[in-house]
Amino acid sequence: MFDFNIGLDNFVGTDPNVWFVCAMGIGTVFVGLICLIIVCKLLSVLVRGNDNKQEQAAAPIVAPAAPAPQQPIENKQELLAAISAAVAEELGTDVSGIRITSFKKL
Repeated sequence: MFDFNIGLDNFVGTDPNVWFVCAMGIGTVFVGLICLIIVCKLLSVLVRGNDNKQEQAAAPIVAPAAPAPQQPIENKQELLAAISAAVAEELGTDVSGIRITSFKKL
């Protein structure tokens, strides 16, 4: 009733070119994958080697000097009003429901 050998007639013949083409295609794919694995391994070794060198070079860190004096924030009330309005909008509440307890310039 059903013929499951559709398209397999080319492989049954005596033509060796069909098998050669299949073997070369599969071989090419696997050789390419092996080359990709080797390249990935080499790159990971190179990157890992550079990380160690950078960590050793960055090790001698000098403590920072005294922090710069804080300058007063101009228009602090307007800035706080804008920040509280943005926070209220994000939270979906009213501005009167938000209480800012501290504000520090970074």
